[in-house]
Amino acid sequence: MEENEKKVCVILGPTATGKSDLSIWLANKIKGEIVSADSMQIYKEMDIATAKVSKEIRKKVPHHMLDFLEIDKNFSVAEYVKMSKKIIDEILKKNKKPILVGGTGLYIDSLLNGAQFNKNSTDENLKQQLKEELNTKGKEYMFFKLKELDPNYAEKVHMNNTKRILRAIEKNNLTKKTIKENNNFKQTFNSLKIGLNFKNRENLYEKINIRIDKMLEKGLLKEAKQILFKKCSKTAKQAIGYKELEPYFLKQTSLEEAILKLKQNSRKYAKRQITWFKKDKEINWFFLDEEEKSSIKEKILELLKNFYN
Repeated sequence: MEENEKKVCVILGPTATGKSDLSIWLANKIKGEIVSADSMQIYKEMDIATAKVSKEIRKKVPHHMLDFLEIDKNFSVAEYVKMSKKIIDEILKKNKKPILVGGTGLYIDSLLNGAQFNKNSTDENLKQQLKEELNTKGKEYMFFKLKELDPNYAEKVHMNNTKRILRAIEKNNLTKKTIKENNNFKQTFNSLKIGLNFKNRENLYEKINIRIDKMLEKGLLKEAKQILFKKCSKTAKQAIGYKELEPYFLKQTSLEEAILKLKQNSRKYAKRQITWFKKDKEINWFFLDEEEKSSIKEKILELLKNFYN
């Protein structure tokens, strides 16, 4: 079977829109297995803040790319693509239907469109780290760093062109591949993309606030304290739900202020997710504040029926 003949159902959208619940319902309806596309749910121990589905649910509906990596390990987009592709192939061999679910747009686009890291694909945290490294260690140091990672590309770029140097180092960190290898990488799936969102942004923000309150009830403070005082990778440390609570544990702010910051950052994250997905015209959007869930489910099943036939 050619790559573009392999069919993948995708459930995407900003945080707190019920993607997991919909995917579990769909998996039971169409004999599907779920492949997570969430850059933080890959980590062990990080359960409440990342809104992982329970182990009980995972026993009933198979979930993949979830809860498998130690929190001190970094993880690249290229690794995600390689592992997810293999899992999707295995699901298809069992005559099951892969359902890709999550809100990490870079993971979804890279898997479906071939992991071609164009000018829009980036990691803001890594980008900032590299800029700080340039400021403290200088352009010559960064040039030789690129030379070690990608000697062929280093021959084509001038030492003074720090913008291209930093971008090339960023790409290499994201993919563990040279510029040439990234440009030659091609692999595409035939996908049906279903997006969940709210037409009124305030309704989404309200859902986010409610979700965080529920996380706190489930024990987010205890989980955050355990995670923050362990050795974490740079990636894991960026998970929303932990760093916002750290000032409270360090007695630098009140719990109320820390929770407000957590809610604020979660809303900002949702906004970034929406901005990312807006550029994809293939997404079939459903707005949770415009029609009943039962109606949305019926329409999605109809879309899937046509997609698989």
